[in-house]
Amino acid sequence: MKTIIDGFLNFQKDIYPERKELFRSLASSQKPKALFISCSDSRLVPELVTQQEPGQLFVIRNAGNIVPSFGPEPGGVSATIEYAVMALGVTDIIICGHSNCGAMSAIASCACLDSMPAVEHWLRYADAAKAVVEKHEYASPEDKLNAMVRENVIAQLNNIKTHPSVAVALRNKKINLHGWVYDIETGQINALDQHGEHFVSLADNPETFFE
Repeated sequence: MKTIIDGFLNFQKDIYPERKELFRSLASSQKPKALFISCSDSRLVPELVTQQEPGQLFVIRNAGNIVPSFGPEPGGVSATIEYAVMALGVTDIIICGHSNCGAMSAIASCACLDSMPAVEHWLRYADAAKAVVEKHEYASPEDKLNAMVRENVIAQLNNIKTHPSVAVALRNKKINLHGWVYDIETGQINALDQHGEHFVSLADNPETFFE
């Protein structure tokens, strides 16, 4: 805890004074251009990876970068998506998985989660990805995990399309969807191509997005 408090004190003393005008401009309003949905994993920091300033990303983080399909009892993820699209007018939504994801590893390995019933229930929202992965053979557990990470991004992109606010924005061509997988070790990002069939290097294909 001491390192966290020391970090804040450093921010207050050295960082804030240099960025005072930025924070002053953000004090009464925000206008982020993108909604970034990622895993809660401490190794993935959206603002760091994308080099965005405060106020530029509207962020949802949860175990497994999951987006439940829209239903009669929408939860916090649904409410945040709706607010981002309808109130803030974001023009892009990014769903970003990552390498060595603990949530996807638990699914891929069929780990027993009896002691964590809330986690077990939450990960059922990745059942579509699991079903796709289980239909294939893999050379190693690592390959299976990597496939699970990718398929989960695709599944969550399909889930987000069921949200009315997103469906309307897509229909009116006011929003683009992006599916990313971030590799922790190399710092690279692979993005789902527009046909939803392959993940390609984002560095080599910076204009790609999922249709």
